[in-house]
Amino acid sequence: MTPFHLKIVTPDGLQFDGMVEELIVRTTTGDMGVQAGHINCVAALGMGRATLIINGEKRYAACIGGMLSVVDGEVTLVPTTFEWAEKIDAARAELAADRAKKVLAKRGAHINDIRIAEAKLKRALLRSSVANSKHKFK
Repeated sequence: MTPFHLKIVTPDGLQFDGMVEELIVRTTTGDMGVQAGHINCVAALGMGRATLIINGEKRYAACIGGMLSVVDGEVTLVPTTFEWAEKIDAARAELAADRAKKVLAKRGAHINDIRIAEAKLKRALLRSSVANSKHKFK
């Protein structure tokens, strides 16, 4: 595959700046793949696993919110949250999921507490899934 330039920038700073062969991210309308020569576009990001193919190797990350931009071959990913699989603390993600489940199991919980717990559970499950990916970048 032909490589293209990808830059990943979060509120915490630059996460990646280099050449990749493919990028797959979850948008608000479903998964989207980008390869060299992709048409110009902008897409809102959802919550999901990001897959990058770098020098033929897959690298995974949890990617939440933000936007993806492809302009004249330059690809920029600007997520709200981006965590490489190898940096995710799987035990911490499991604890967060357990805490959220306890809130959701409570009878009479306020609707705002339920919504927050649902969002935290989704994030924790994503982080756990990505952290346990079989193909982690070394």
